[in-house]
Amino acid sequence: MTPDASFAQRLLAESGLAAPHEPADVALVRALVAKHYSLSGNLERLATEKDDTFRLATGSGNYLVKVSPPDEPEAVVALQTAAMRFLEVTARELPIQRVQVTVDGADNVVLAAPGGKTRVLRVLGFVDGEVLARTKAEPEQLARAGEMLGRVDLALAAFTHPADRRGLVWDLRHFHRLTGLVEHAPDPGHRRLAQRVFALFGATVVPNLDHLETQVIHGDFSPHNIVVDPQYEDFVTGVIDFGDTMCSAVIFDPAVALANLLGRTPGSPWRDACAFAVGYTGVRPIEDRELPLLPVAALARLTLRALLADWRAQRVPDRRDYLLNHARNDWFNVERALAVPLDDVVAQLMKGKQP
Repeated sequence: MTPDASFAQRLLAESGLAAPHEPADVALVRALVAKHYSLSGNLERLATEKDDTFRLATGSGNYLVKVSPPDEPEAVVALQTAAMRFLEVTARELPIQRVQVTVDGADNVVLAAPGGKTRVLRVLGFVDGEVLARTKAEPEQLARAGEMLGRVDLALAAFTHPADRRGLVWDLRHFHRLTGLVEHAPDPGHRRLAQRVFALFGATVVPNLDHLETQVIHGDFSPHNIVVDPQYEDFVTGVIDFGDTMCSAVIFDPAVALANLLGRTPGSPWRDACAFAVGYTGVRPIEDRELPLLPVAALARLTLRALLADWRAQRVPDRRDYLLNHARNDWFNVERALAVPLDDVVAQLMKGKQP
């Protein structure tokens, strides 16, 4: 096994993606929520990437119940909770999902899992509304979403945690060491697209990795984690899912959103992504030397999701439909985005920065 293959295997395990899924027992979850939170009602399982998530509907409101995967360390869950608590105190005006406490005032409940492992159960406030992914947002609205992430990142700049240097496969700092995933893409055309993106990332981002501005970031500000209301002036009414919170390069945070917005307008595949970026940089500026790396990081993120969807679909059959559906247009959008000269994309981003 090559050093990079060994590294990738370890990183996938640390990210909780290498082990088969072990569904949490619904009856146990219901009993724990009743005992530790004095909450009861209809518990509905929701499709997710790796943890167990439920919507709890009670007579007095709705909640989100999350049970971490057995391979996710308690310290990583503590990091996610601490980031949300920090924002609740230091930037209360931001619409961050709230952590509910137990009847004893704790942030979570730890339960035993097979093999001597543990899982962490948390209850969060349920943010009602439509997620951005299910809307046809206009560029001005996407800029508002970008502004919101800029505000979140500004607020998180002062936050640190002992586990914020966690190993996470979604951290683009490691992208260039995951080339082995290409062989698991069943389509030869998809493999060629991935190789182009790896080459581009290696030539532009990798030489600058040690010099990028870093801090704790949200890590997964995708349209599926942004709750919106077109009638609301700020557009964004909720920021959810801090499961990928980590310390990494700042540009990798907006890159997640850009990756998800690529290809939404076929005739201009970068239009929506650039609209988001303009909103973000208007609030949380990106240095001129780093801005040209942002579109490459977005392509890397989209390629990584497509590769991981193919890889995991072969190993976690009970989540195959969720994984492949979530990434169903990724390869098509990578191809569309690569057809546009990156110099043109960078010029558009630079133009958007100017007052």
